[in-house]
Amino acid sequence: MALYVQKFGGTSVGSVERIKAVAEKVKGFRDDGHQVVVVVSAMSGETNRLIAMANEINDEPTPREMDMLVSTGEQVTISLLALALHKLGVPATSYTGSQVGILTDSAHTKARIQRIETDEMREDLDEGKVVVVAGFQGVDEEGNITTLGRGGSDTTGVALAAALGADECQIYTDVDGVYTTDPRVCSKAQRLDTITVEEMLELASLGSKVLQIRSVEFAGKYNVPLRVLSSFQDGPGTLIVAESDQDEDSMEEPLISGIAFTANEAKLTLLHTPDVPGVASRILGPIADANIEVDMIVQNVAPAGDYTDFTFTVAKGDYKKTLKILEEQVIPDLGGGEVNGDDNIAKVSLVGVGMRSHAGVASKMFRVLADENINIRMVSTSEIKISVVIDEKQMELAVRALHTAFGLDKSDIESE
Repeated sequence: MALYVQKFGGTSVGSVERIKAVAEKVKGFRDDGHQVVVVVSAMSGETNRLIAMANEINDEPTPREMDMLVSTGEQVTISLLALALHKLGVPATSYTGSQVGILTDSAHTKARIQRIETDEMREDLDEGKVVVVAGFQGVDEEGNITTLGRGGSDTTGVALAAALGADECQIYTDVDGVYTTDPRVCSKAQRLDTITVEEMLELASLGSKVLQIRSVEFAGKYNVPLRVLSSFQDGPGTLIVAESDQDEDSMEEPLISGIAFTANEAKLTLLHTPDVPGVASRILGPIADANIEVDMIVQNVAPAGDYTDFTFTVAKGDYKKTLKILEEQVIPDLGGGEVNGDDNIAKVSLVGVGMRSHAGVASKMFRVLADENINIRMVSTSEIKISVVIDEKQMELAVRALHTAFGLDKSDIESE
């Protein structure tokens, strides 16, 4: 007998018929003798509907009231799923985040889990019940309902699996696993049997929307076996494991596990910047104060030792705000300079733990892009990742070319 924590996202519970299908799936695991805790999101589109209503009433809603509002979406789903399980003869009890004892800090709309009370869940499981828990939410020490941020149900699932010592946390979604890249862009993308936590963290941070990044961090920190599966078709999915847990054969797989990409990028360059200590802080400090996250940073070498160019990227939605800060705060503080920007760029990244022991990945990547006449604007590297900034219009061409060049195409792998 195993203990599984199963999380079903909004599309998986998007209608009454789909909720009934989830109940049938859960019943199958229980009939096989397993204990099951189910975490569910709000029905697809429900959270957006609630947010839209709030904004119609008040375009600057308070975070506490927003948490009170949007947390109701999951409450609907847990009760409907419990009712569906009852109809199938499966004893089940539904709990909101506060009822089940998910205790968080008080950072409304982006709370972090501090601890989870498990006694009541364990009692239910020992009695043969399925425990159905509302994802995405908890409660602070003062009894206020809190939410964990969009996609937070993934984090709820992994956190419950860690607290209960579950054998596996299964994330059911509308895809059947983690792919080498987005199949909608590259038709030869293939599902990965396994991927390391480190690789999944990089892919999640670089734009892959399969899992919320905090859930992957949680899985890595508490060594929770995490599997991504489809709600709509059978299959093994993708198992996310610690690198040390990979078997020896998997270490001989292609050194690149996946290609991530995003067009949600904008690039800004501050020209003719004084090349003296402290300038980077004077440029980025006001941007950080505005709660704008900076991604890639490049500073050119000053040819005469006096001035240089300072380039960085931000999310496309922060582009105009950042440009205004540079023009109105940073340039006057530096005593001059000029800024230019481009919000028609994209970031394409290769990710793979195999980079640690293989040379030449960067040079091959640059050669492939050059052969496609794709100009590289910026480069950033880490131990298991290489990212480049290119023109947005060339993003999909770059992804497909790199996918083929690094042997990730479905036909290449099937022939090995």
